This record gives sequence, structure tokens and C-alpha cells, in this order.
Amino acid sequence: MDSMKTLFFTCMLVPWLMAASARTFDHNSQLIPGSLAGNLPTCLLCVCLTGSVYCEEVSPDMTSIPTLPKETAYLYARFNKIRKIKNKDFAQIVTLKRIDLTGNLISEIEDGAFSKLTLLEELSLAENQLVKLPALPAKLTSFNANYNKLKTKGVKANAFKKLTKLVNLYLSDNMLEAVPYIPESVRSLHLQNNNITEVNVDTFCRSNDTYYLRPSLNEVRLDGNPVVLSKYPDNFTCMKVLPVGKYR
Repeated sequence: MDSMKTLFFTCMLVPWLMAASARTFDHNSQLIPGSLAGNLPTCLLCVCLTGSVYCEEVSPDMTSIPTLPKETAYLYARFNKIRKIKNKDFAQIVTLKRIDLTGNLISEIEDGAFSKLTLLEELSLAENQLVKLPALPAKLTSFNANYNKLKTKGVKANAFKKLTKLVNLYLSDNMLEAVPYIPESVRSLHLQNNNITEVNVDTFCRSNDTYYLRPSLNEVRLDGNPVVLSKYPDNFTCMKVLPVGKYR
């Protein structure tokens, strides 16, 4: 029975992919990437299903964002050799809700690269070479930039301030010297293995409001940083859990 289901799915999928690739030869097609060897159509290099494009460990090497079908909502382009994200890469794909670019070689993102992605909720730039962050979409609920080369000077003071729906913020294994502004919506914050040396009363709480509480923040990882958290006991009074980290 399973083999029959697999055969049926293959018979349905292959004609669809053939039809999709055939459209790439049309002059006005949206499926031809400009930088891939041989100008192979995106949907021959990647797996294209309705609303989703999967480009993982592509051969020949994928060094830039491929041209995507306009209806793409989910892009998974992990473990390639993409080096830069340009403003034009996502300018026409306003339907995107999730982008996962984990495990590339991205060292530069033009500041307006995500500016038109008003529906984007999840963005992963983990395991790249970033030294600074671009402007981020306001509706993000999850942002992952673990394992990059971010320092505090590469993260604008208001980088996350307008992200009022942000729930998960992952910035571990970078070179941050201080905790950035954390929106009140954040529940899980990962900052382990950075170079953070201190926290102040306004890092998580408010120095001018002793009654202020942050009930949403239920996980804070600060382990693997030089900061000794026991030196700042009064700086966590607004939180329902203590940060994970060094206390001796």
C-alpha cells in the first residue's frame, strides 16, 4: 500500500515539476535564478511545492538567493553558499511568511532587503558570517541569528524595539558585549556564549518603576558569558525566572 501511495505521489509530482520547469523558458518567467551555474531553473535545482521552495545543499553551488515563484510563502535555502542578500532578492515576493537561510556564508544584507515583507513571521540567519543586522520586519515572531559574528556595534539600539510580536529571540554564540533592547513580547531569549560583561536595572526591568513586571519572559540564557549574575540581584526583580548563567 505504501509503495502504491509513493508511486501515485511521484506520478502526480513529476508532471507538475515538468510543467513548472517548462515555464522557465518563457521570457517573462519568474523561475530563472540569475547566478546559478548554467542558469538552471529554480524548480529544477530546488523542490517547489505549492507555496514552498526547498533549496537545501544545492548542486551546483547556490551563491545567491534564487528567483522565486511570486506565490512563495516559505523558503528553505539552508546549507548553501549564499554570500549576500540584496534589496531586490525579496522585493517581489510579498507573500513570504518564513525564510530559513541557516548554514550559508552570508556576510552582508542590504538594509532594505526585508522591508517589503510585511507578512514575514519567522526568519533564521543562523550559522552565517554576519557582523551587523539589517532592519527587520515588524511582524516577526521568531528571529534566529545564532552562530554569527555579531558585536553590539553591529546591532542598532532599536533593532528589536518595534518588533512587538516577537516571541523567540536567539542571538547565542556571537560576540555581543551587551544585552540589546528586548521587547516585552519576548518569551524565550538566548544570549549564551557571547562577551556580555554586565547587566543593569534597565536591561530587563525599569529603574523608574519598581512595580514593573515582565510575566512573558520565561527563559533567559546568559550562560557562557563573562558576566557574574550574582552581582546584580536587584536587576531581575521584575522577572518570574532568573537568567541561566554564572552566579559565582
